[in-house]
Amino acid sequence: MPVLALLGAVFVVGVEQTIQWKYGTTGAVGLLLLSVGVKAKSPALSTVGAVILALLATGPAVSS
Repeated sequence: MPVLALLGAVFVVGVEQTIQWKYGTTGAVGLLLLSVGVKAKSPALSTVGAVILALLATGPAVSS
């Protein structure tokens, strides 16, 4: 069980660092809002976070 928790934590930190590296502070804020919204069971927060991440991910494709 501790190994599974450790692997989960490493995965979450890796995803967060990758998003922050690729999308900057705005990506980190979007990921934070999404995760807090899911944990707090707040559809508004999770939707705002998901929209921010979606806009960041599709921004280069839309602008070109």
